[in-house]
Amino acid sequence: MLEQQSNQPLAARSGRSGGSGRPRRLRPSGGYRRLRSYQVATLIYDGTVQAARSGGKNIAEGSRAAATTSQTELRLVNVARASLEELFLDYEDYLRQHRHRHRQWDKNDPEALAVRTVGKQQETDQTDRTDWSDPVAHYKACARWLEHADPGVVANTLICPIHQTNYLLDQQIRDRERDFVQDGGYSEQLAAARIAERQRQQQRPAAPTPAAPACPRCGKPMTLRTARKGERAGSQFWGCSGFPECKGTRALEACDGSGGSD
Repeated sequence: MLEQQSNQPLAARSGRSGGSGRPRRLRPSGGYRRLRSYQVATLIYDGTVQAARSGGKNIAEGSRAAATTSQTELRLVNVARASLEELFLDYEDYLRQHRHRHRQWDKNDPEALAVRTVGKQQETDQTDRTDWSDPVAHYKACARWLEHADPGVVANTLICPIHQTNYLLDQQIRDRERDFVQDGGYSEQLAAARIAERQRQQQRPAAPTPAAPACPRCGKPMTLRTARKGERAGSQFWGCSGFPECKGTRALEACDGSGGSD
């Protein structure tokens, strides 16, 4: 259940193109359905409904915001973390206030270990084909506790994934902070990418400019001009530097001494 988040550094995740040949986003975003923290937060929501809504929804929103702002992503993930901590305290309060009927499981109690083992099966049991990104399959795997007639069992069961999600979110926050320190925020990365592109363009070898021939009419040096109208509009040609007094022209491709006039 404590699976490491998929979280490459931003420098490794950015690039000009992917396998499809299409340009990549400077900062990838989304992909939250593959985050273990989101998957377990969804299980908590399904077991609790409205009271746990903030956890998974803020993880998803923060994941989407990552494309343009690290600060918003961090803020939303921290909101998810705080919301789940509040929910944990609610369950803890319930068990304490009803301690004459329910006891709070210790993390090493057999019941707690059984709940935690469900998620660990994906790491240790290669025959387990449960798709943990599927909320329905995830819920079914824990349904025998979440739908238990004893509310104390339900409360204790949900405390387990809350602890697990909070652990994963702590890792996620730490890794995002590290990325921000190492790679900078979105504005810094955008500016760095622009500078790198400008340097790349400046390093391109400039196309050689052909030597200017002499005007076939007056002998003055000629200059490159661009036709503005007519059939050859947009094409370049040699024009006399003495224009408009001299209207001598010459084709760019041929320097054979022939000339003409505009």
